[in-house]
Amino acid sequence: MTNVILTFNAGSTSLKFTVFAVVDGKIDTKALATGTADDLGDNPHLRIVARAGGGIDTSLSADAGHEQVLHRVLDWIEAHEAGLTVVAVGHRIVHGGTAFYRPCRVDADVLTALTALIPLAPLHQPHNLSPVRLLAKSHPDLPQIACFDTGFHASNDPLVSHYALPRDLTDTGIRRYGFHGLSYEYIASTLPDFLGTRAEGRVVVAHLGGGASMCALRGRRSVASTMGFSALDGVPMGTRSGAMDPGVLLYLMQEKGMDYAALTDLFYHRSGLFGVSAESGDMQALLASSRPEAKEAIDMFVYRVGRELGSLAAALGGLDAFVFTGGIGEHAAPVRAGICQGAEWLGVRLDDAANATDGPRISKKDSPVSVFVIPTDEDLMIARHTLGILSGKKIAALRPETQEERT
Repeated sequence: MTNVILTFNAGSTSLKFTVFAVVDGKIDTKALATGTADDLGDNPHLRIVARAGGGIDTSLSADAGHEQVLHRVLDWIEAHEAGLTVVAVGHRIVHGGTAFYRPCRVDADVLTALTALIPLAPLHQPHNLSPVRLLAKSHPDLPQIACFDTGFHASNDPLVSHYALPRDLTDTGIRRYGFHGLSYEYIASTLPDFLGTRAEGRVVVAHLGGGASMCALRGRRSVASTMGFSALDGVPMGTRSGAMDPGVLLYLMQEKGMDYAALTDLFYHRSGLFGVSAESGDMQALLASSRPEAKEAIDMFVYRVGRELGSLAAALGGLDAFVFTGGIGEHAAPVRAGICQGAEWLGVRLDDAANATDGPRISKKDSPVSVFVIPTDEDLMIARHTLGILSGKKIAALRPETQEERT
């Protein structure tokens, strides 16, 4: 019998999951199985890819949601010929607010507190918590661990995290949180393998995908990031606007009569690469397009990433290394080339041949700034944290500093 950790990343119409074996008290980094349920509520489909074969590729009933998918996944694990036992489940939770930055075991009080954070991430938090609630009902004795996308940025100084707003509003939780923390934490854990002792220096990581952000690291801890109060901030994304002058919202409300629902739809679903190109929010599709609007969307993305890179380098007082990760960061060589060419003033010297083959090192040997492409693995990070909580251990090396430590 093999003990396994199951990780979930739930969206409104999707549920992604990974199964990791526990071997000699550690997580086997090669997942036993990965899977995705897509188009829930419309044309649901479940696909499980297993390392040893015997996966699933099937349509689901038209009304299938998270609950049905959970049952199918757990039934598949239970029936696996290798004899698998789920000992704990780890969940990606987008928002931990100010109270939750370390991974923690979910009980009734924690679930209530995380539910209260829904207004801070209304398009993500409810769906992240859905499988938590379902499993708490169907498998009440199964340990569930919450891992927070905001947690890695808890080390940011108040000078960085506070907006120039009245203090009474700041005290209610209106501040910069930062996101994609599980991805940045994973990359931070791998940096010594690529950079050696320079891993502790001034590093900017660009997590570029359908959702995109960038993070400045010093000593492998977050110093600043491009996302702030919400996952809308920073660079343009697949369908999200990125940073926006608040005056635009005021104008749209006053002159166009747009309400909360209309603004939410505009900035989350109809903007970004999709909005500028009027074609697609997918970078590969835009790179293959001959339409000038597609080129404009790509150029805007490259420019905004480059501008944010300069800002984060300023926050660090210089730059030792630059890392690309995420779907675009790992697979769109022309986008990386444009960003690196615009960053030559910072000391970036791109190796075109290495970039064309996705690295891992894509900078020239004499480049003052080392540039790498490092695939991220948020699921593995969740699994490690889950096993750590289960065994009473913590990944202490990368935990955020507390306020007391900073002072």
